[in-house]
This record gives sequence, structure tokens and C-alpha cells, in this order.
Amino acid sequence: VQLQASGGGLVQAGGSLRLSCTASARSFWTMGWFRQAPGKEREFVAALSLSAGSTDIADSVKGRFTIARDNAKKTVYLQMNSLKPSDTAVYYCAADEISSNVRNGRARNWGQGTQVTVSS
Repeated sequence: VQLQASGGGLVQAGGSLRLSCTASARSFWTMGWFRQAPGKEREFVAALSLSAGSTDIADSVKGRFTIARDNAKKTVYLQMNSLKPSDTAVYYCAADEISSNVRNGRARNWGQGTQVTVSS
């Protein structure tokens, strides 16, 4: 299954970006986002399951990032507001039928990554 991520780019601190990740074949119960900055480990950002109210947001981005999905389009979105230079990273989308697999970074399906660069 292919996940296609898009929407990254260069933005000034305080700006916004919206990332998109579309599954080419089918929807997944849980879809989410991770990021990896240079020299750092990949970290969980956000995840959203089909069941109502099942949303997780990392504390580091809570209040600034939101996650949403369009099931008809098999797409998950990451709206990033009030961006900081520390948000600079490659952002990866992940998907799995098992929610915990996404949340713990063991999802069986990953997108190719999209670069987000926030300048100060």
C-alpha cells in the first residue's frame, strides 16, 4: 500500500503549513504523523483513528497542530500553526489497522516523507 505525503516547504516562524497524506489503495483504521529532525530520533506527532474522539497529539505540538482526516479521500491532514524553528524536520505519515502500531512507531505502512523547514 502506498502513502503519498505532500505539503511540506519553507515557512517563517509563526507561519502555517498543512500536510496531506493519501493512501492509494484503501483506508486504514488509524493514520498519523511522525517527524525526524537531523541527528534526532523519529518522534510521534499525531494520530487519528476512525472511532470518534480517538485522537492523540504530542505535547510538543499540542495547541498548535491539529489532525483531521477525510475518509472518502483516504487522506489524513496535519494542520500546523504557529510554527517554530524546532518544528523543522522530515514529516512522515503512517497508517495501520492497529492503532497502537501507529502510536508506537511500528506502523506497517509509511509515506516517503515531506520536508518542513521553519526559518527564524
